[in-house]
Amino acid sequence: MSQFQPYLLSLGIGLGVGVIYGFLAVKSPAPPIIALLGLLGMLAGEAGVQWLKGQTNFVQSCLHEKSFAHSASEDDAKNRDAT
Repeated sequence: MSQFQPYLLSLGIGLGVGVIYGFLAVKSPAPPIIALLGLLGMLAGEAGVQWLKGQTNFVQSCLHEKSFAHSASEDDAKNRDAT
């Protein structure tokens, strides 16, 4: 139950605010579809960052290995040219 507690709390608070808005006849500050799409984007971005953090080999290969890698034959050729 504890893993669902934050979700249930958030849902309960949202329902409470919705009831208050309903009694006061106040419109939501953001259109519901726009707000939900924004939240979806935030969740997708957060999930993407967490996925990239877990993929250290993937990130390293994209950022470092291909752009800074030197083969042994290149290093040998440079050493031979220097002598």
